[in-house]
Amino acid sequence: MSRIAKNSIKLPEGTTCSFENNTFSVKGKLGESKLAINQLFVVKQENDSIIVVPKDDKDKVNPIWGTTRAHVANTISGVSTGFSKTLELNGTGYRASVSGSKLKLQLGYSHDIDYEIPKEVKIECPKQNIIKISSTNKEILGAVAAKIRSYRKPEPFKGKGIKYNNEFIFRKEGKKK
Repeated sequence: MSRIAKNSIKLPEGTTCSFENNTFSVKGKLGESKLAINQLFVVKQENDSIIVVPKDDKDKVNPIWGTTRAHVANTISGVSTGFSKTLELNGTGYRASVSGSKLKLQLGYSHDIDYEIPKEVKIECPKQNIIKISSTNKEILGAVAAKIRSYRKPEPFKGKGIKYNNEFIFRKEGKKK
């Protein structure tokens, strides 16, 4: 039996939700979102809390129960508070800037990289070496951050590349004479 799935999810103020035809819809101050729920589970609302309940008792050992509850919780917190990640560029001449719906990256290659920003994601560059990514969808946010990081992963000798703000790069010692 799942420990996470049994917990209820507190509904923040100003957020409304509904569950129809295996689709969970949430509307909050940052927008609205829909989530497809597995047909083995039902989402119930009691007062200002939400509970994910299996339709049959045999599904209480199904690991998808906890995953479904986590997806519902992420959808609710996404439309009420939102998610954000910060990327940091380390290296001489490494720069980032936003122009329209494109993120322009200069990462030491002979050409600039233009990344098309998805419409669900908001990217801003307060400094040339910092990229702030925010979205209401945690899954898309993580995919965008991973894609941008993949253009120049941090290397272990000098630490040059794109890294997450809270990431630690294990440093290696260089060649010895």
